[in-house]
Amino acid sequence: MSSGGPITVLYFAAARERAGQARESFPVAEGATVRDVLRLLSAAHPGLEPLLPHLRVAVDQEFVGVDAPVRPGAEVALIPPVAGGSPGLFRVVDRPLRLEEVVEAVGGESYGGLVTFSGSVRNRTKGRRVLRLEYEAYAPMAEKKLAEIGAEVSTLWPGVRLAVVHRVGTLVPGELAVVIATASAHRREAFRGCEYTIERLKQDVPIWKKEFFEDGEVWVGLGP
Repeated sequence: MSSGGPITVLYFAAARERAGQARESFPVAEGATVRDVLRLLSAAHPGLEPLLPHLRVAVDQEFVGVDAPVRPGAEVALIPPVAGGSPGLFRVVDRPLRLEEVVEAVGGESYGGLVTFSGSVRNRTKGRRVLRLEYEAYAPMAEKKLAEIGAEVSTLWPGVRLAVVHRVGTLVPGELAVVIATASAHRREAFRGCEYTIERLKQDVPIWKKEFFEDGEVWVGLGP
């Protein structure tokens, strides 16, 4: 990437404490993404790195995903979970998933009920043997929509915490495609929040699935 220009980075709450300041000007290369900026900030402030999975990032006051571009002169804000809301772990990744990562994101001594959902690749669909699946996502928008679902859950069931991580790329039967965890003081709200999240994810989050069989392939939702 060629030389770009400075951006303004804003830190809030725990992020401010880890960085030791509320704002700073930071040089980035032309064509930088949020992912690039986070790497630079981690190098400059090592104490921030453990916090990054729990932060949301806003560029020019709009929540974005890690692949979003950051133009020279942009304002980038690192935003920890808001008090009483969802922890903000809403990610689309291209690596194997662990259920523990969403459990750890929502758990705590105040949360007596914790519900999880693990969605894995089946080996058969409608009698046809599945060889593999390929997931594709519009990652920045997908992460934004997941965060919006988190806000909906915390509004419908105050105090419920939510975390969702969805995988993209090529998966074979048995591998996890999505992991979800909800936590609440009581089990009823945690169950309802988890079920609501699964249904909303299928409606509005731009993630697509292509199934590969021994005798053909099909995009789910577009096939016969």
